[in-house]
Amino acid sequence: MTNVTPSIVVACDGSGQSLQAAKMAADLARATGQPLKLLSVFPDSEAERLVINGVQHSDVVEEEKNYGRKVFDAAKEAMTVKVSPTLEILLKGDPAKEIIEYLQANPGTHLVLGRRGHSMVRSLTLGSISEKVIRHATGPVTVVSE
Repeated sequence: MTNVTPSIVVACDGSGQSLQAAKMAADLARATGQPLKLLSVFPDSEAERLVINGVQHSDVVEEEKNYGRKVFDAAKEAMTVKVSPTLEILLKGDPAKEIIEYLQANPGTHLVLGRRGHSMVRSLTLGSISEKVIRHATGPVTVVSE
C-alpha cells in the first residue's frame, strides 16, 4: 500500500479565474488542515515562440522562472486567508497534460483550478484545460468560475 499524503493544489496561470481558485484553495487548506501547494505550467507554445524569435536557451529558462515567480506571487497575494504554500511547482509543457500527469503521480491531491471563459466554439473545437483535466483526473477536482 502506498503512502498517500493529502494536499490541496491550486493550478495558477495569473488569470482572474486562477486567482479566484487560489482564494478557494486557501480556504480549503485552512479548513481541512491540509498543506497548500501552488502549481503552474509554462506553456510549450510560449517557449517555442521565444525560440522562434531567436531568444537563447538560457534566456528561455530565465523567462520560465520569471513566469513562475509572477504567477505564484499573484496567487499568494489573492489569498484572503493567510495560508503559506508549502511548495511551488513549476512545470513546462502542455498545461492539461502536465496537470494530469502531476495528479497521477501524486495520489491524494485535491486540485483546484479556474475555468477560463473561452467562447463556446473554441471550447467545443479545442476543449478547455479544465475540461481535459476533469475528464482524466485521478482524484477530486474543484473548478472555480467567476
